[in-house]
Amino acid sequence: MQTEQLDATFAALADPTRRAILARLAEGEATVMQLAEPFELSQPAISKHIKVLEKAGLVSRSRDAQKRPCKLEAEPLGEAIDWLEQYRQFLEQRYAKLDALLDTLKSVNDPPAGTN
Repeated sequence: MQTEQLDATFAALADPTRRAILARLAEGEATVMQLAEPFELSQPAISKHIKVLEKAGLVSRSRDAQKRPCKLEAEPLGEAIDWLEQYRQFLEQRYAKLDALLDTLKSVNDPPAGTN
């Protein structure tokens, strides 16, 4: 189940329009019309993007009279961050080893102080 959720989250995040929609929703709830405003896309196209985000669990919609505002759901993003964290730690260890190697090479190639 976690793999399916990660797949859906990363697939949803792969599109720049969907990332922009999430960024807008991070500021607060918005209707589909409000979300469509900054894009040169039709409302049905934006609705399709929102459905992808909903399927991934990144967005939910509620009813408010005639409106159906969209809301950011951050939990799947937290799960993706947790998954990525293990790779960040791996990369930091690799960079630390590289830094140590570069320091060693620099000290071997530097002339002793006072000789030029």
